[in-house]
Amino acid sequence: MKHYRTIIGALLASAALAGAAGACEITFKSSDTHPEGYPTVAAVEKMGEMLKERSNGRLCVEVYHSAQLGEEKDTIEQTKFGVIDFNRVSMGPFNNLVEETKVVSLPFIFRGTDHMHRVMDGPIGDEILAAFEPHGYVGLAYYDGGSRSFYNREKPIKSVEDLAGMKVRVMQSDVFVDMMTALGANATPMPFGEVYSGLQTGVIDGAENNWPSYESTGHYEVAGYYTLNQHLIVPEVLVMSKVSWDKLSPEDQALVRQAAKDSVPINRELWAEREKVSEAKVRAAGVQVIDTIDKAPFIAAMAPVYERHANTPKLKSLVERIQATE
Repeated sequence: MKHYRTIIGALLASAALAGAAGACEITFKSSDTHPEGYPTVAAVEKMGEMLKERSNGRLCVEVYHSAQLGEEKDTIEQTKFGVIDFNRVSMGPFNNLVEETKVVSLPFIFRGTDHMHRVMDGPIGDEILAAFEPHGYVGLAYYDGGSRSFYNREKPIKSVEDLAGMKVRVMQSDVFVDMMTALGANATPMPFGEVYSGLQTGVIDGAENNWPSYESTGHYEVAGYYTLNQHLIVPEVLVMSKVSWDKLSPEDQALVRQAAKDSVPINRELWAEREKVSEAKVRAAGVQVIDTIDKAPFIAAMAPVYERHANTPKLKSLVERIQATE
């Protein structure tokens, strides 16, 4: 029932905007869980501007930020059925649907942001985008989502042992749940929009995310310890509903692909700027930041996670190719 209410809400929101977009032949709905001005939101808006200009005003994009159309799990389903046309989503919620996404969601799979860019900008990235299509989505582009680190309301996390017994929010992904279990914590899958109240009320002790997400949500106000362990550098993905895609001419499909691709450097530039601003704001607020940590024990603890989730010849090969990428 909740699913249908969410879809009806999205349709009503679309109808409300129909008048404003009257000059466009097609107005695509795009969803993002992050707030207005966030780098991923701004990048999709720029994509929409390019698409409108290059189509001579025929194709427009209306971006619904701040989870207006639902949390990511809900919007992924709506996108499959064409209720939502574009969706900027974290890779984690796709892990149980598109198995290739599990590999780039593995902890410490990337050596750094530059390494992630080289992998995702090349044939491996193209291969993973193509893997979305059999499931009802057209993979278009990858956006930066920064490096994710642990934060909590209880104490500084300086070692694996410090996580023992902590209730830590994770995305609704088996990879993320198993990561926390391997570190001795109690993984608590929870929608992103519920994390603040969960921290505030003690339903969870901590969570993990990047600087901008930690700052923009106000999580730093209720979880004052941030550990720069950078266990995940997971690219965000921009997908389009295959239902919506198949309605377009080949020429318009090409316009969409190119505009999405051209929005990537915009996202990366905005992300780098926002990351610095968010970090400065968090530090100025008095958050205790643990800057230096021995990552080796954290990496060693991930062996069972790799064994469970890179468990086929195809996925093992993907891990090896990523690790071999210079």
